[in-house]
Amino acid sequence: MNTDNKKFYITTAIAYTSRKPHIGNTYDPVLADTIARYKRMMGYDVFFLTGSDEHGQKIEECAKAQGLEPKEYVDRVAAQIKEIWDCMNTSYDRFIRTTDSDHQEAVQKIFKKLYEQGDIYKSEYVGKYCVPCESFFTPSQLVDGKCPDCGREVTDAKEEAYFLRLSKYQDRLMEYFESNPDFIKPDSRRAEMINNFLKPGLQDLCVSRTSFKWGIPVEFDPGHVIYVWIDALSNYITGVGYNPDGSSDLYKKYWPADLHVIGKDIVRFHTIYWPIILMALGEPLPKQVLGHPWLLVGEDKMSKSKGNVIYADDLARHFGVDAVRYYLLTEIPFAQDGSITYESMINKYNADLANTLGNLVNRSIAMANKYFEGRVSRPAERTDLDSDLISTAENCVKEYIRLMDIYHTADAADYVIQLAHRCNKYIDETAPWVLAKDPEASDRLNAVLYNLIESIRIIGILFKPFMPATSDKILAQINVPEGLTSIDSVISGFGTAERFSVGTPEPLFARIDAEKKLAEIEAELGAPAIEAKEEKDDKKEAENVAFLPQIGIDEFAKVDLRVALIEDCEPIKKSKKLLKLTVNDGSGTPRTVCSGIAPWYSPEDLKGKSVILVSNLKPAVLCGVESQGMILAAEDGDDVKVIFVDGIAPGSKIR
Repeated sequence: MNTDNKKFYITTAIAYTSRKPHIGNTYDPVLADTIARYKRMMGYDVFFLTGSDEHGQKIEECAKAQGLEPKEYVDRVAAQIKEIWDCMNTSYDRFIRTTDSDHQEAVQKIFKKLYEQGDIYKSEYVGKYCVPCESFFTPSQLVDGKCPDCGREVTDAKEEAYFLRLSKYQDRLMEYFESNPDFIKPDSRRAEMINNFLKPGLQDLCVSRTSFKWGIPVEFDPGHVIYVWIDALSNYITGVGYNPDGSSDLYKKYWPADLHVIGKDIVRFHTIYWPIILMALGEPLPKQVLGHPWLLVGEDKMSKSKGNVIYADDLARHFGVDAVRYYLLTEIPFAQDGSITYESMINKYNADLANTLGNLVNRSIAMANKYFEGRVSRPAERTDLDSDLISTAENCVKEYIRLMDIYHTADAADYVIQLAHRCNKYIDETAPWVLAKDPEASDRLNAVLYNLIESIRIIGILFKPFMPATSDKILAQINVPEGLTSIDSVISGFGTAERFSVGTPEPLFARIDAEKKLAEIEAELGAPAIEAKEEKDDKKEAENVAFLPQIGIDEFAKVDLRVALIEDCEPIKKSKKLLKLTVNDGSGTPRTVCSGIAPWYSPEDLKGKSVILVSNLKPAVLCGVESQGMILAAEDGDDVKVIFVDGIAPGSKIR
């Protein structure tokens, strides 16, 4: 591959230093680290920035509650954040703190530059304020009188402040969105920004505060501290040496960033406020912002008040760092929230890591040692079974690269673990222990074991960004020849290694006794490790289905069922269940339909699909959106399945 002079600059959202980060917060740096490791593996010159956000009213209040000075408080929490990032084996190049002197100096100069050129002006703020989110809102933006982002109570706020002229750059930002359709991923986040913020019109942004002191002072007006959106967001450029008076060679080399990795709840700040700040500074915009989903505990957000917070270091102590990384990277889909419980962690560990991967590596190496003293060589012939395994391996490499290039890590990892599954099936199909009993089958046995070890080599290399330590152990156990641990060596095809001389098998992941481990976790952490569940019969009995009263054919004929093509889909901000569908019903006029299927489908799952529409249903307003129909779906226990009818023209009547 030709990656000469190719650089890749990746950042995470900087962690807020109000308290120790939980496992959901930890997903951000682990995902970014996996992408960074993949890019390095592909030959890129990578710079990976992460860090901590250390200013603001909430932190000032937290410090006061503990009888500490704010700096002393953030020093403690920033150290905890760094320890957890290090515990999770994240390979960052710089851990920036917003209390770092170079950052503070640059932020003051950024603020002054924007003020002097008229992009920041002084006025007064009157409105509502959410302390946890550090966000101002107008009364019309509130949901049931509470913060639209976190749902908490807001307070009245009135103070002198400086404002950033967002409105001045609105049209330019919209043009950028239109000319760079991949700027925000997933696509649903882009639609949300356009429909919820840009189209209604941007209001100028408050960028200084006078009601608290813990922040970077405005250089020319010391009564003001620079507010979070200029302070925290600027870390992405100050972290590589940006300064309005003259930037470093590092900045000139790496900016613009190739990827900002952030949580979906802060997409607005990174795709509206941040680009406008950069436009005002005359600097290039980042190439892409990835607003990843959340990690829930069961079906709930993590919250100390709910007592359901899980920490990465606790998980690592019980399951190992790589197992935790693997879970995070495979259980959070690209566009949908993931879920974690101690039980699901154990189940995933045993199924994928102990039974599938660990067992494959251990028994393949053991058989190579037992039957050939550890030495196997590339066979001259292939059977149909061999060709099927090899085809699976080569397709795995191809799909892995395609998916990793678009940051679909969960899907990429699934291809790798499926290759391991295929290898275990190949062992059952070829039965090496039977071949070993036939002296004339020695060549065939060698071919089987070579194919297994070569597949394990591929698996070890592909899993390196996900589980670095495990990958190293796999490759060390099979003694991969020098030069054959690179991604190039698997891209070039199956059978690159002429021979293997494997070492002694050592267990990668010991199977966990779920009952004992859950009891151990509960005893140590003092919280139930098993969620309370309704008792259910082991035997599924036939349910008595309650049908509605019968109707005549004339009544049924009044329902107009039509095929409709979903052309666009987006979440409805005020609802966790509703999706807003824009459908083509064949009439030539787009129709809006609200459907309560958000828990089961993401917008990406639905766009381009054809569904059955109840087209003559009386319109109804749901969460402020007029719904002009209903789509058909089937309820199957706790699951809901939309009825798709792809390939039929929009407007076709269902008879």
